[in-house]
Amino acid sequence: MTVRILRAADLTPTPWKNGGGLTREIATGPEGAGTDAFDWRVSLADVTADGPFSAFPGVDRILTVVEGAGMDLLVGGEHHIVDEPLWPHGFPGDLPTEGFLLGGPVVNLNVMYRRDRTRAETAVVCGTVRLLPPEGGAVLAVSLDDGAELESGDGDGVRLDRHDAVLAAGEPPGVLRTMGQAVLITFSGG
Repeated sequence: MTVRILRAADLTPTPWKNGGGLTREIATGPEGAGTDAFDWRVSLADVTADGPFSAFPGVDRILTVVEGAGMDLLVGGEHHIVDEPLWPHGFPGDLPTEGFLLGGPVVNLNVMYRRDRTRAETAVVCGTVRLLPPEGGAVLAVSLDDGAELESGDGDGVRLDRHDAVLAAGEPPGVLRTMGQAVLITFSGG
C-alpha cells in the first residue's frame, strides 16, 4: 500500500503548456512524469482571463470549477457552459478549446488522462467516504475546505486543509471525513 499526503503549501506554480497561465500540479501518474509522458495528471489552475487551453493529443479532460462563477468552454467549435460549481465536466483534450470567464476569475481542478492507458472518474463528495483504490489503480482525494481528516484503520488521523490531497494505491488507506467538500478521483487501467 502506498499513501502520500500532498500539501497545497508545497505546490509550485508552473506555466501552462501553451504559456497562457499558471497551474499547480497536485499529482501525476507515474510520479514525476512530464506533460508528454503522464498517464494521468491532476492540477489546480487559477484562471484570470479568457484564452485558449493547451492541446493534449490523446488525452481526455475533466474540469471542475471549485471557485468562481464558471466558464463558457468552446470545445471544437461547440459551447459548453460550465456554470454549476463543483460539477465535473469532461471533454476531449485534443480538440481546440477556448475558455471565457462568466463572472470573474475561477479556480479549476483539472483531471487529465490518456484515454488509451487510463480511465478516470471524478466526483465531489461531502461527509464520510471510504477511499477505495481499484486493483492496479489509484485514488486521489483533494480537500476543498479546511478541516478534512484521513482516518486510517488503526484510528490515527491526518488533517487535510484546503487543497491538501491524499493519494493512495493498493489497500484502502482509510476513511476521509470532510468538514465541507472534497473532489474524489479514481484512476483505473484502460
